[in-house]
Amino acid sequence: ADDGLSGVEINFSMGDGEEDEHDGNETETGTNTSQPAATPQASRPLIQVTRSQILRLFGQHGLQDLFRNHQANALGNPPQDYDEEDDGCTGRSGRRRRRGQPIPSRYPPIPSEQGKRLMSSGTFGETGFYEDKLRNRKDRLARRLIYRELGISQGPPARANKLISQGLIPSSNADTIIHYNARCYSGQFSDDGNFFFCCGQDFKVRMYDTSNPYKWKYYKTAEYPYGQWTITDASLSPDNRFLAYSSIRSVVFLAPTDPTLSADPIALDFAYLGQAGRRRQFTGGYSHFGIWSIRFSGDGREVVAGTSDHSVYVYDIEAKQSILRIPGHNDDVNAVCFGDNSSPHILYSGSDDTLIKVWDRRSMGDSREAGVFMGHTEGLTYVDSKGDGRYVLSNGKDQTMKLWDLRKMMSTEKASSIDVHRYSTGFDYRFTPYSEANYEPHPYDCSLVTFRGHRVLKTLIRCHFSPPGSTDSRYVYSGSEDGCIYIYNMDATLAGKIDVNRATHHSRPRDDSSMYPHQYSIRGSRPDTWKTCVRDASWHPNAPVVAATSWNGWGMHTGTCTTHSWNDGADDDEGEPKMGSRVNQLLEDDASLYDQSGGRTSQFRSRLRSQRVQPLGDDDDDGDGW
Repeated sequence: ADDGLSGVEINFSMGDGEEDEHDGNETETGTNTSQPAATPQASRPLIQVTRSQILRLFGQHGLQDLFRNHQANALGNPPQDYDEEDDGCTGRSGRRRRRGQPIPSRYPPIPSEQGKRLMSSGTFGETGFYEDKLRNRKDRLARRLIYRELGISQGPPARANKLISQGLIPSSNADTIIHYNARCYSGQFSDDGNFFFCCGQDFKVRMYDTSNPYKWKYYKTAEYPYGQWTITDASLSPDNRFLAYSSIRSVVFLAPTDPTLSADPIALDFAYLGQAGRRRQFTGGYSHFGIWSIRFSGDGREVVAGTSDHSVYVYDIEAKQSILRIPGHNDDVNAVCFGDNSSPHILYSGSDDTLIKVWDRRSMGDSREAGVFMGHTEGLTYVDSKGDGRYVLSNGKDQTMKLWDLRKMMSTEKASSIDVHRYSTGFDYRFTPYSEANYEPHPYDCSLVTFRGHRVLKTLIRCHFSPPGSTDSRYVYSGSEDGCIYIYNMDATLAGKIDVNRATHHSRPRDDSSMYPHQYSIRGSRPDTWKTCVRDASWHPNAPVVAATSWNGWGMHTGTCTTHSWNDGADDDEGEPKMGSRVNQLLEDDASLYDQSGGRTSQFRSRLRSQRVQPLGDDDDDGDGW
C-alpha cells in the first residue's frame, strides 16, 4: 500500500532552534524557493525540516504504529490489527491499535469453588437459607435479630445465633491503643480468653488480664536475659499458669503468670539432649542455634520448637531435656504447631525450603515425615492448625496464604523425587517488594484454597483460623505489611479488613532525640514517616474483639497493641473506655502520648519521653528483618 511519502524527499537540518529560519521561506506547495533549479535527479519535491520537527513527527501516534508494523514485518510476524476510530486523548481522527487480550492471572481463581463447598459443608460456620433481595441494604444486627424472631432464618435458634455471631466482624476503629517503646512481635489471647501476652523487641513480655475483653488489666512483665535481636515467639500453657518465650538462642524461658510470684524464669536448654556432661547453665554466651517458633502441647508437658539449624525439637519439661530432634528441613524452620489440641503425636513444621512437613511421632523409626504439603513457591512464615487434626493454614513469602487438608498431603516418596528449588526464586522478603509478574504456580500444589491480597514482607507475618466460639470458625485472617488485618471467607473472598494504620496514625508524637540505635533500624524505613506493619493478630475466643500486634510508629521504631471490636459501623460509642484511648504498656493514661493541648498529636510541636533499648551483643545482626 502507498504510505503517502514515496514522492517526497526530506532534507534534515541540524539546527538547534525550535523553529528554523528557513521555515519562513517555504511556499504554499512546500518547496524551498531559495534552492536552485531542479535537476533531473532532484525533480521530486524537497522539504527541509528541523530536528525538533522530526522529533515531533516521530512522536505522532500513527507513525509509531507504522514503525511498529514495519519491525514486525521484518521479523516475519503478522502486522497488528487496527480500527478506524477517534482518538479519545487528542480529539483527532487516527488509527489506533486495538487493545490486546489481558494476560490471564496465574493465581487460582477467586472465589474458589473448593472454598465454596467448604463454606456450605458446616465445618466452617453456617450458611443462611434466606437471602435479602434488597442488595443495597446493609445486613445490620437488628435485622438479623428480627429474622431470627420471625423464623425467617429457617433453622433452629442455635443455628440462627451462630449466623448472627459470625457476622460480627470487628471494625478498623481502635478501642484502645497500647503504645510500647519497642516493636511488638507477637501477641495472643489464651484459649479461654482470660489472658493476653505481648512480646516486644526490648526482650520483655507483658501479660494482661482480659477476662473483660473490653477493659484489660495489667498483670506482670517477664524478661528474657541475654536475648538476641528480639523475642521471637511465646506460647501459653493450657492451664494459663506458665508462659514460654524464646529468642534467637537455643534456650527458652518459662515464667509463671501469677502476678504474686516474682521468681526468676526457668531456662529450658533445647540443645541438651541428655548427653552426659553436656548440661550447662545459660549465661548468654555461645548459642547452638536460634529458635523462631514454639508451641505448648495440649497436655502442657512438652514444648515443640522450630530452629535455625533446620530442625524441629521437642522438649520434655519434667525431664528437663529435649527428647526428640528432627533434622527434617533444608532451611530455617520458621513455624511449628501440634496438629491436634488433645494429642501430642502429630506435628507440623514450615520452613524456608517452601515445605510444610507432617510428623507422626508414633511412626518415626526411619526419621522420615509422614507426608508433605507442597504448593508455596517461597519460604513459609507461619503455620496454624485448626485443632481438629485435619485442616492446616500457612502464610508464605510468595504473598499467599493456603489452606491444607491432612487427607490430601503428598506422600514422602513422591515429595522426595521433586526438586522444590526449581520452583523458588529465594525471594528476600525483608528488603524488596514482591512482583506478581514473577509468580509461577507450583505444578504440584496440593492445597485446597489460596488466599491473596495481604502482603508478607519485612518480617514473619502470621495467620490464624478464626475461633469457633465467637465466629464459628468462619474465617481465616492474616496480618500484613501494609498495616491492615485481612479477614477472608473460606472461598478466598475478602470478608473484612481492619486498617490498623489508619486507626493509629500519628497517635504518638515524634521525638528525634529518642530514636533507637542503628542496629534496630529497618532498611528502607524513614524516621519522619509513620508506618505500620501488622505482624500478628488474635481474635478473642468469646467476643467480637481482635487484638493487633504491630511494628507501628515513626519509621516503625516503636510498637502498638490495638484492640478492635465490632460496633456496627459506628465511628464512636458511649461506652468506656472511649474509642481511640492511648495508654502506655502498663495500661496507664500517659499525657506524653498527646500534644500539649491534649488533643490530636502534632508531629512537629510534641516530644515523647521514651527509653532507649539496651544495645545488643556482637552477633545482633543475625536477626535483621525478623
